[in-house]
Amino acid sequence: MRSARAFLAALCLGLPAAAQAQDAAPRRVVSINLCTDQLAMMLAAPGQLRSVSMLAVDPRSSAMVDEAQAYDINHALAEEVWLMQPDLVLAGQYSSLAAVAMLRRLGVRVAQIAPANSLEEVRDHIAEVGTLLHREAEAEALTAQFDADLAALRAPAGGPHPRAALYYANGYTTGDQTLAGQILAAAGFANVAAEAGFPYGGPMPLELLAMAEPDALITSRAYPGGSRSEEILEHPVVERLRDAVPGAIMSDADWICGTPKVLGAMKKLTEMRERMRPAQ
Repeated sequence: MRSARAFLAALCLGLPAAAQAQDAAPRRVVSINLCTDQLAMMLAAPGQLRSVSMLAVDPRSSAMVDEAQAYDINHALAEEVWLMQPDLVLAGQYSSLAAVAMLRRLGVRVAQIAPANSLEEVRDHIAEVGTLLHREAEAEALTAQFDADLAALRAPAGGPHPRAALYYANGYTTGDQTLAGQILAAAGFANVAAEAGFPYGGPMPLELLAMAEPDALITSRAYPGGSRSEEILEHPVVERLRDAVPGAIMSDADWICGTPKVLGAMKKLTEMRERMRPAQ
């Protein structure tokens, strides 16, 4: 009984210290997710972010390869992250779940950030990571710049809206209730997937794509090596639709993460739409 009371007393004495640690700005931050890598690199104070994931230096996935060179690289393994002695780990909602669970069992504070499914959620995630890093002012400034750049790029409400389809490996498409779909709409395109009954996304049969006859077909950039899932992107119908408009191949790095970097994808799409305008 005495030992139990002593344990409870020690636990209670430790609670204020734990709360104080939560209230203090983290000094050793490790990110193990591509999207939190990029948000942390944009917002962290000098020396605050210690490590980013290996995907941050992969140009096929990361929009901030050059910036990531300044940090130690991790492989999202609980053992290596724990040895870095972080006081905050940033992770994705669905990635590295075993590592997240292990780190929490070891007493490491882990914050999981959900993927962004809309342009509004890009703003939410900037604010969320800014709060975690105690960099609220920097997050507000980044959000204000994002809003200004988005407004400058957004296509006018009036005018022609060419019909476009997003088409990826395995014939997967994304509709207007997704981040990619919202970027497409903001750049002035109508989304064929939404017309075909795919508001969120799903595999679109090749026959349905051919009958929809979009004005532009936007596909992902193939990864090195062979992949059966990507063979559909070499089908003559897909190639004909895609090659009708130059610049219709986008890389995952353009918009895989909900950060201000997605405006680069929007700019590319806007330029594509301008090339499609008939000569005056």
